[in-house]
Amino acid sequence: MGFARTCSVALVGVEGVVVEVQADLEPGVAAFTLVGLPDKSLIESRDRVRAAIVNSGAEWPQKKLTVGLSPASVPKGGSGFDLAVAAAVLGAAERVSPRAIADLVLIGELGLDGRVRPVRGVLPAVLAAAEAGYQQVVVPEQTAGEAALVPGVSVLGVRTLRQLIAVLADEPVPDEEPDDEGRPDAILAGLFVPGAGVGTGLSPDPVDGPDLADVAGQRPARVALEVAAAGGHHLLLSGPPGAGKTMLAERLPSILPPLTRQEALEVTAVHSVAGILPPGEPLVHRPPYCAPHHSATMQSLVGGGNGLPRPGAVSLAHRGVLFLDEAPEFSGKALDALRQPLESGHVVVARSAGVVRLPARFLMILAANPCPCGRHTLTGAGCECPASVIRRYQARLSGPLLDRVDLRVEVEPVTRADLLGQGGRGESTETVAARVREARARAATRLTGTPWHVNCEVPGHELRTRWHAAPGALAAAERDIERGLLTARGLDRVLRVAWTIADLAGRDRPDADDVHLALELRTGIARGAPLPVGP
Repeated sequence: MGFARTCSVALVGVEGVVVEVQADLEPGVAAFTLVGLPDKSLIESRDRVRAAIVNSGAEWPQKKLTVGLSPASVPKGGSGFDLAVAAAVLGAAERVSPRAIADLVLIGELGLDGRVRPVRGVLPAVLAAAEAGYQQVVVPEQTAGEAALVPGVSVLGVRTLRQLIAVLADEPVPDEEPDDEGRPDAILAGLFVPGAGVGTGLSPDPVDGPDLADVAGQRPARVALEVAAAGGHHLLLSGPPGAGKTMLAERLPSILPPLTRQEALEVTAVHSVAGILPPGEPLVHRPPYCAPHHSATMQSLVGGGNGLPRPGAVSLAHRGVLFLDEAPEFSGKALDALRQPLESGHVVVARSAGVVRLPARFLMILAANPCPCGRHTLTGAGCECPASVIRRYQARLSGPLLDRVDLRVEVEPVTRADLLGQGGRGESTETVAARVREARARAATRLTGTPWHVNCEVPGHELRTRWHAAPGALAAAERDIERGLLTARGLDRVLRVAWTIADLAGRDRPDADDVHLALELRTGIARGAPLPVGP
């Protein structure tokens, strides 16, 4: 009779649960039983593990073999348990010392030839192992850089099961030859999910990416974009086709500050689980940019799928930008499903297989035309949309959703002077990004010692009682509340925007001009407030 145990990690959303893998050998008819609530792909690991062990030069035990995954109540899926199951079997057969694997966490898929294939979600899995107190992990060689991002954990990257056996048995490690250079590496296919990265990706490098100076004119929209980046405020751009709404949205990630270490780990974990982590870039440093098509379903936006839910667009845009172009064309249910993550910064998806909590703190940009043909606001453009059709089209963006959008800007058609450069070239991405970083630094200094980092996260009660605006600055906002132009939530959001405008202008607290501009950006009603930044 032989017994051995080791550990692996089961992922539930983007959170990991350490699973103990136990192997027991008893006299009897040769059989391989796998218990512990495995899914179909995990049940198939019996055949992969058997072939990998034999093809690695080890002997398969001809006894009754039972492998248990504990805790048995946690659903387990995927091929990432193969390496741990193989190590437990080898330990029970005394090919390796059971003590050598007892404190190891092993993550990886096995090929039939014994090669160790990479799997998705290595970073959140290693984070869960570190939080549980484990200090040694074994992962596929291709994902060793991702696992090494977790401090305090010793990472061993292996290319084949033969190498792992040699390390555990204290034998000379064979030098496995890599695949021929220039040939497609099929092993890397396990890191990606076909179609999972549609409409999402990392924002381009500010040096090589699109420049904000390429946008002709659009002074109010550029100011709103800068305010949105500095304070993390949601933005609605409405205007006719061809005015530059998409150009502005695509340049927003470039003016956002780089991710902090903690934010980078959060984003990398989500991208790793979703299977869209860029090869050769174990840590994501730039804010992600996600732009799903308007035919996207509610499940693709907030998360879903068969079994345990997978991250949706709101999670793929975590700490970055979610751009909904042609927003009125999205399903009404899909748009209203965004209301909860816009407030809380996370989304909780409940399915029959379990409940998953996914991070979803993103900056949302909505782009909308004034009517189905897009020519409603243009003089002499020949819009033939009936008034009832225009009202229904504009009503597709519900009031509760728009109430959560801090900035609303009308993007006017580009004039000939602006298009031909006669009005002067706008500021570059580098210049605007520098001001945004300075404004965020002022906000971070003010919010030191609090759980908040940017103005959009600060509760309205705190802004009204802890950080006061200049005397008399809120007079216009108070009048708008009495007239019904502002809700209580709207007042809180106006205060947040006013603080961001003050941070951009370098003031200690917002004055009346800052509040007037915040109201103008919120309600769309001109207040005569001066634009605080830019030429």
